[in-house]
Amino acid sequence: MFFVLSKILSFLTYPFSWILIALLVAWITKRPRLAKYSFRGAIIAILFFSNTVIFLEFARLWESEGTKIEDVGHYDCAVVLGGMFEWDNSNERLSIRRGGDRIWQTINLYHLGKVDKILISGSNGYLFDSELQEAKQLKEVLIENGIPEEDILIEPNSRNTFENAVESKKVLDQHPEINSILLVTSALHMPRAKGCFENAGFKNFDCFTTDHYTGKGKRGYKFDQIFLPNVSNMVDWHRLIHEWVGYVAYRIMGYI
Repeated sequence: MFFVLSKILSFLTYPFSWILIALLVAWITKRPRLAKYSFRGAIIAILFFSNTVIFLEFARLWESEGTKIEDVGHYDCAVVLGGMFEWDNSNERLSIRRGGDRIWQTINLYHLGKVDKILISGSNGYLFDSELQEAKQLKEVLIENGIPEEDILIEPNSRNTFENAVESKKVLDQHPEINSILLVTSALHMPRAKGCFENAGFKNFDCFTTDHYTGKGKRGYKFDQIFLPNVSNMVDWHRLIHEWVGYVAYRIMGYI
């Protein structure tokens, strides 16, 4: 029920939805004062949420810090959280998204000998798409690209971060030889993921973040990032707000 409700209400985390609602109110209301402020609010929201610097500064406050490859130690298993791919129905293959950096970095860590096994956690986070079976399909891709099947574990049942942790724990409990774990997910997602894995009973694990929007070094913003609106920032804001809302909801539900 929580999963379904979260998906139905996810549109509320889209800044573009707020803008559309404000414009709709301005258009249909018969109250001039309300129409004026709704229209102004929509314009302000457009300027705010389309500015790259504003988004990056807020993302900087939330993202978990990254780790250089050379600073990563050795781990028995890397647990990679799903949400990396979509299923291309026409061509019957996985299609990578921004979060695909998770598996890309993990493959690199594997070939460098920093992780011995890879556990892919996740099935399908959509309400209606039944074609995507991410863990199973991605395992096939990894095998086709030279990673031995015995080094790939899958958890094919979870649909969200909470279930990622619970179901991954069940899989790893069947492998007592795995003692050290590296949790791999996006930098924006890591605060919620880490909390879920701690709550699920994981003790000996470290975190490795991927697909960062920002870094901890000096800022080097360009002219267009400061002054030119970029509508794609609204999609990025959705991801950030989704994590804020998700973190609070998980706290309320006792998932973290």
